[in-house]
Order: sequence, then C-alpha cells, then structure tokens
Amino acid sequence: MSVVVPTKNVERTMDRCLRSIAGQSWEATELVVIDNFSDDRTFEIAQQYADIAVQAGPERSAQRNLGIEKATGDYILWIDADMVLTPHVLEDAVLAAERTGSTAVFIPEETVGEGFLTACRTLERKCYVGEEMIEAPRLIRRDFFTEHGGFVLTVAGQEDADLRMRLLRSGARMTHIDATILHDEGRLTFGDVMRKRYYYGQSLPAYNDAQPGAIRAQGVATVKAYARGLPTLAGDPIHAVALGGLRVAEAVAYALGAAKATRAR
Repeated sequence: MSVVVPTKNVERTMDRCLRSIAGQSWEATELVVIDNFSDDRTFEIAQQYADIAVQAGPERSAQRNLGIEKATGDYILWIDADMVLTPHVLEDAVLAAERTGSTAVFIPEETVGEGFLTACRTLERKCYVGEEMIEAPRLIRRDFFTEHGGFVLTVAGQEDADLRMRLLRSGARMTHIDATILHDEGRLTFGDVMRKRYYYGQSLPAYNDAQPGAIRAQGVATVKAYARGLPTLAGDPIHAVALGGLRVAEAVAYALGAAKATRAR
C-alpha cells in the first residue's frame, strides 16, 4: 500500500507525521510526499523518510493526485502532514478492506493540540465518530481512483467531502476501523479559524454544483451527530457552549465566502 502526504511549510509537524508512518505495524508501505515548494525544512525532512519525494503545486488536491499517480500500491492512504497515525492504523485498515471487500475505509480522527479553541474542536470531533457524512474515508483502493478520477481541483476545503460523496453515490462498499489518526491542530485562534472558513466558503458554490444536496445532507448529519453526542457534550459544558458559538461563527464565515464566490460568477 502507499501513503500520500501533500506538504507546504509544515516542518513543525512533519517529522512526527512521517515517523508515525515509518513505525507502522504494516511494513509493506510506500511513502509518497508531494511538497509545494516549501521554504522551510519540510522537503529536507521528507527526503529522509519518503520512497518518493517531489516538489509540485499548486494546491493540495493537485498534489494528492500527483502522489496517487506516482504511487504503486493497490491501496492509497491519504493524510495531511499535521496528522499522526497510531501504530496499527495501516494494518487494521488494509485487513478490514480485505476482510469485507470494501473499496474504502473510514478512520476516526482525534484532534490534539493546545488552547481553548483546540479543546472545543477535540470535543466536536468526538461527536462525529462513525458518521459517514462527516468522517473521511482515508484508505481507498487504487481502482476507484482509476475508474472515477482523483480529487477535484475546483474546490478547496470540500475536496475530501466530494470524494466521500462520489464513493457513496457509486455504491462502493465502505467499512470502519477503531484505530485512530491524531490531528495536530496546534493552538487554534479565532482569527485563523474564520479566515480558513471564509476561504473554504468560496468553493461552496462549486461544491454544490458538483454534489447537489450534499451540503444540506451534511448539515443534517452534523445535527444528528451532536444529538447522539449529547452525553459527551454535557460532560464538558464550558467547551460545549463555546463550540456552539464557534460553529455559528464558522457558518457565517462560510456564507460570506460563498456569497463572494457567487457574486464573482
């Protein structure tokens, strides 16, 4: 199998990410890193670990697609450089796919980092475990990419969701594992979160065109996830209340970004 990691100026998390891949219990792993011309030590670190390390842009989706093209594995696992695999992720994912005949495998994420907003995000992520309209299917058979294409280039931020919707609408069999991916968010700030959501919002009209009804379906799934997660939220009321406010602010930032993109059409 092959692991594809797109990078750009991520030396803070890069070494830990790649070491977690090298230390997997599943040893038959090819590591492919596509770096978008970083100006820190990211590419230098990549060359220490990767079987294939090249520099190319211009965006995360294009980098992932190039990585898939260069990879030789029957399975492709795609992660970002701020993620860390717990030791048995690859083994559990491949064996689950083989055992069930699945095209894709959902791998739950656990948010880690520092600060109040990061703790809110950690709480939020706990509510999403097992929700197929929210979680990402990260291990995918190469055949699916060959037949259905790679990550779309017309959206930024929803490319993961677009892939998930194409898998769901194709009728592909998918399964879940319990082994987790740690997502190192660092120390989130309100400004950083809003800027990212505003940027991602500018791709929402294109995503809606490509996947009609998906935004509403994901919204409904999110509400249901919070309803199921009420005991978890109730156990941390301060962060839960703050999370509610954060989600409202994020929705506004998304809407403003989408409005800008709509006016520009």
